[in-house]
Amino acid sequence: MEIKEIRALTGLSQANFGKKYNIPVRTIQDWETEKRNPPAYVVELLEFKVRYDIEQGQI
Repeated sequence: MEIKEIRALTGLSQANFGKKYNIPVRTIQDWETEKRNPPAYVVELLEFKVRYDIEQGQI
Protein backbone atom coordinates (compact mmCIF):
# COMPACT_ATOMS: atom_id res chain seq x y z
CA MET A 1 0.00 0.00 0.00
CA GLU A 2 1.22 3.51 -0.77
CA ILE A 3 1.10 6.56 1.48
CA LYS A 4 -1.54 8.20 -0.71
CA GLU A 5 -3.77 5.12 -0.35
CA ILE A 6 -3.24 5.07 3.41
CA ARG A 7 -4.17 8.75 3.67
CA ALA A 8 -7.22 8.13 1.46
CA LEU A 9 -8.49 5.61 4.03
CA THR A 10 -8.68 8.46 6.53
CA GLY A 11 -10.37 10.99 4.28
CA LEU A 12 -8.01 13.63 5.70
CA SER A 13 -6.22 16.35 3.78
CA GLN A 14 -2.45 16.23 3.64
CA ALA A 15 -2.29 18.98 6.28
CA ASN A 16 -4.67 17.26 8.69
CA PHE A 17 -3.06 13.87 8.13
CA GLY A 18 0.31 15.42 8.92
CA LYS A 19 -1.02 17.00 12.11
CA LYS A 20 -2.65 13.79 13.30
CA TYR A 21 0.42 11.62 12.70
CA ASN A 22 3.15 14.22 13.32
CA ILE A 23 4.49 14.12 9.77
CA PRO A 24 5.52 17.36 8.03
CA VAL A 25 3.21 18.21 5.13
CA ARG A 26 6.21 18.59 2.83
CA THR A 27 7.26 15.02 3.62
CA ILE A 28 3.77 13.73 2.80
CA GLN A 29 3.81 15.68 -0.47
CA ASP A 30 7.22 14.26 -1.39
CA TRP A 31 6.09 10.73 -0.61
CA GLU A 32 2.85 11.05 -2.57
CA THR A 33 4.57 12.53 -5.63
CA GLU A 34 7.33 9.93 -5.31
CA LYS A 35 10.07 12.54 -5.07
CA ARG A 36 11.12 10.56 -2.00
CA ASN A 37 10.10 7.13 -0.76
CA PRO A 38 9.50 6.29 2.88
CA PRO A 39 11.18 3.19 4.30
CA ALA A 40 9.00 0.10 4.08
CA TYR A 41 8.73 -0.11 7.87
CA VAL A 42 7.27 3.43 8.00
CA VAL A 43 4.58 2.51 5.48
CA GLU A 44 3.77 -0.68 7.39
CA LEU A 45 3.57 1.05 10.76
CA LEU A 46 1.53 3.96 9.41
CA GLU A 47 -0.94 1.61 7.74
CA PHE A 48 -1.28 -0.35 10.98
CA LYS A 49 -1.86 2.84 13.00
CA VAL A 50 -4.40 4.25 10.53
CA ARG A 51 -6.38 1.00 10.44
CA TYR A 52 -6.30 0.85 14.25
CA ASP A 53 -7.52 4.44 14.52
CA ILE A 54 -10.35 3.70 12.09
CA GLU A 55 -11.40 0.62 14.10
CA GLN A 56 -11.34 2.66 17.31
CA GLY A 57 -13.43 5.44 15.76
CA GLN A 58 -10.63 7.98 16.15
CA ILE A 59 -10.89 9.07 12.53
